[in-house]
Amino acid sequence: MFKTIFMLFGTGLISLCITPFIRKLAFTLGAVDKPNQRRVNKKAIPTIGGLGIFIAVNISMMLFLRYNFPTHTLFSVFIAECVIIITGIIDDIRELRPRQKMLGILIAALIIYYLAGIQMNSLTLPIVGKIQFGIFSMPITIFWILAITNAVNLIDGLDGLATGVSFIALCTMGIIAYFFLNIQNPSIAISIFILAAALLGFLPYNFHPARIFLGDTGALFIGFMISIFSLQGLKNVTFITLLIPVIILGVPVTDTFYAILRRILNKQPISRADKHHLHHQLLQMGFTVPQTVFAIYGISLIFSFISLMYPISSFAASIFLTIFVLLGLELFIEAIGLLGENRHPFLNMIRKFAHRLNRNRK
Repeated sequence: MFKTIFMLFGTGLISLCITPFIRKLAFTLGAVDKPNQRRVNKKAIPTIGGLGIFIAVNISMMLFLRYNFPTHTLFSVFIAECVIIITGIIDDIRELRPRQKMLGILIAALIIYYLAGIQMNSLTLPIVGKIQFGIFSMPITIFWILAITNAVNLIDGLDGLATGVSFIALCTMGIIAYFFLNIQNPSIAISIFILAAALLGFLPYNFHPARIFLGDTGALFIGFMISIFSLQGLKNVTFITLLIPVIILGVPVTDTFYAILRRILNKQPISRADKHHLHHQLLQMGFTVPQTVFAIYGISLIFSFISLMYPISSFAASIFLTIFVLLGLELFIEAIGLLGENRHPFLNMIRKFAHRLNRNRK
């Protein structure tokens, strides 16, 4: 326990101490986020903050957990991380096209699947039993990595937002992995907490008013690592263990899903950026940047508390819990206009039902 606490404290301290040097490096490389119509920041802010997190995490992993994982797996994951970091740095300096960025994530995901051997191989469902994915294991695993990596990247729109939301999600994942899921290697849970500690060391520089941004370097790296951590506990996945990381990442997953749906309904390209994400809607409602960030932190904590209920609930209770979560989420999404203006199908249905009920009473 003492060694683990020392390791986490050391990781946070490395991240805290190295970030000012990364900030200077960002200015040297020209990795600076300049204000424009899509940005919230009013002045140029250096990016590639995720590089410091990457360095802190890997120093701790190599020093303390090198012998807790197969050497081949550890270095294969490190190679994939490097691909993600290089993709992010290039994007922060030159701004890659969405397809180019996706190609970098895809290459890293293929390294994870084929070299590291981290895969989603089967799904166990009640009544149906165990379903082997077979030849579909590769596309399912790749899709999982791409989806979660991009989900975290999309919420990186305000000072400290992606960092704080990811920290909450990682702490929840670590608790569930260590205490609830039957994961034979406890070092997976410790690895999750190591990344959380690195984020905590970075947060003082990233919170409003931010002195450095995560950039795509950091957002892609965090999302990629979260996807890998979740996969390491999902080799033989059940319905509940598949659902838990999705609920934990409720904020980025919801924001991404409705962003895609919104663009499809508006007949726009899915990769096209807009200013209708969750944080944009809260800002338009009159929230300040810190208030918006804390509000979304609160939503993330709600998702985390809900996810902690799944391991101790029966399957039937988990189904009812999921239904109520989806209904509540849909009401919230429509209320703040995340789906788009004048698109409130569920709220309209409730209003019509209430109107008919009142009319029948009269």
